[in-house]
Amino acid sequence: MTELTQIQKDFRSAMAHLPAAVNVVTTAGPHGRVGITVSAVCSVTDSPPTVLVCVNQNSATHDIFNSNGQVCINVLSGEHEELARHFSGATSVPMEERFGWDIWEKGTGSVPVLRDALVKIVGRISGRSVQGSHSVIFVQVERVEVQEERDSLIYFKRQFHRLSVTPELVA
Repeated sequence: MTELTQIQKDFRSAMAHLPAAVNVVTTAGPHGRVGITVSAVCSVTDSPPTVLVCVNQNSATHDIFNSNGQVCINVLSGEHEELARHFSGATSVPMEERFGWDIWEKGTGSVPVLRDALVKIVGRISGRSVQGSHSVIFVQVERVEVQEERDSLIYFKRQFHRLSVTPELVA
């Protein structure tokens, strides 16, 4: 890997100060069953409902997501920090073992859906764009589930943080 330029270092530092939701994006299909932890998920439009997910092209999961064409964006709640670490590759737990835990449901096309995720967004890949080292994958949303009472897991300053729900705001 080449040495980072100063602007790249500054950019990475700035992005570390941008709090972001933590998600485990999953897929299953003829090309395999995989998942990755990502914070680069963003809404695009509600006509039709579309989100984008950024995936490093060097990731072993990249081509599997593109080939399967169906994904679930599992927005993690506060108690899922360990799961986020597993799917980020920070632990030595093999991919198949991660999906062997009794925390998954099968969504459309057998895509793994985290049973107690804060938000579950299931959809089909409707487009792609390459920008530098990453693919921007556009996902047309087919199903959404939200669990209002759950708190959230965010990533800020290169650490996970639990963001609790204020009870009076859950109405």
